[in-house]
Amino acid sequence: MKPINLITSLACILLTSIPALSVFAQSGNVELDFDYFKNEVQPIFLAKREGNVRCIQCHDRSSNFRLQALEEHKLFFTEEQSRKNFESASTMVLAGEDPLKSRFLTHPLAVAAGGDPFHGGGKHFHSQYDPEWRIMADWVAGATSRRVPREIAVRIIQTNAASDNATVIDPVSNQVVGRITDIEIPHGVVGAPDGSQIYITNESLHSLDIVDSRTLRVKRRIPLSGRPNNVSVTGDGKKVYVAIMEMPGALDVIDVASMTNIKTVPVNGAIHNVYVTPDSKFVVGGSIQTRTINVVDTATDELVWELEMSQGIRPMIFSTNPDGSTKNIFVQLSGFHGFVVVDFAMRKEVARVELPAVPDQEAHFDGLQGAPAHGLAISPDGKQLWATSKVYSHAYVYSLPDLKEIGRVFVGQHPEWITFTPDGKTVYIGAAGDHVTFAVDTASLKTIARIPVGQVPKRLASVYMAVD
Repeated sequence: MKPINLITSLACILLTSIPALSVFAQSGNVELDFDYFKNEVQPIFLAKREGNVRCIQCHDRSSNFRLQALEEHKLFFTEEQSRKNFESASTMVLAGEDPLKSRFLTHPLAVAAGGDPFHGGGKHFHSQYDPEWRIMADWVAGATSRRVPREIAVRIIQTNAASDNATVIDPVSNQVVGRITDIEIPHGVVGAPDGSQIYITNESLHSLDIVDSRTLRVKRRIPLSGRPNNVSVTGDGKKVYVAIMEMPGALDVIDVASMTNIKTVPVNGAIHNVYVTPDSKFVVGGSIQTRTINVVDTATDELVWELEMSQGIRPMIFSTNPDGSTKNIFVQLSGFHGFVVVDFAMRKEVARVELPAVPDQEAHFDGLQGAPAHGLAISPDGKQLWATSKVYSHAYVYSLPDLKEIGRVFVGQHPEWITFTPDGKTVYIGAAGDHVTFAVDTASLKTIARIPVGQVPKRLASVYMAVD
């Protein structure tokens, strides 16, 4: 046995034999932080790592490091349970010391990386550079807040509607660089403005899943008032709004700081898609069932006006006035192969554009799910509007503000959502029928990559993420 493992083993025996020993006394000069443990370390015990069982599956009955069993139908530990988990974990560490002196860190670490020879729960971390292991090591070192990432990069997150994962794409290489797993039927996706987190709605568990961008693991599942669809976040990152696709209709409001569902806003009809306006003053939800656009004031989280349209509301996107306020809502409707324009200030439809047929392109009408056109995006410079057609497998490009068609490009079977890179040079579209994501150069309107992803890719988003 290596000397360091012997020392660690003796330290573990000493610590576990004195359960009342205070956290501060163990270190002498470093105190372990409870809030950091609760919000950053505890999620690791619930995360599913490929080839491993979750930590809680064994440790909720362990005699040494004991985790509290989740209460029935609960998705996270209560405050009281978190306190008990904190005390239990604290007996397994030497705060402020070399991380390889803490059994808490060496037991699940691979032997080749400095870990113990054996762990009954298997080896979860193959390197000391593993981001989850580093989060735990930071806690042992006395961290009270997240480590500031050295690098933030743009990533495309593609949710796969008929799968249990989302695909992470590097827009520089157009290669898949990661997967977010353990979310069955992922629907909407949006990123925190600071790159720290990704928010994905979980249709299976009726939760908003908060994914740590460092680890690509779910760090918290927030219970919702019903089955969720799309999701959006305010510009300051403080609130997330979730569309509840159940009658009579609601938007759930998530406070990011506390990671809690603080309000359910009643609206007119089950909400399919929800969007925060570019100025973050309003959140707009669309209902297929009641054909209504619902507008909520983000300052009060109250419904302030609604507009009934001719058909059910599908994807929407917004143009802005020079002062940044909302000018128009572009709306796709059930059964309409095109989009309509709603003047935000006048609260009425002012134009309607139908997507023309593509010569020599076979029209597809099977599996449209009531949405022949189901994807809208406006370029970062505000000069182009892109719309997808599931009927003709193309994306149509229109100039703004005059809405003249300036081009179109084939983007696979059943193209769905659209997202731009922040520089506007590339657009990404999920082709649900081909199980790929198309990358299209916006200058030439040429496909530059067909990226294999998961089953039935639909919603996608351009996000900032920590990459170190």
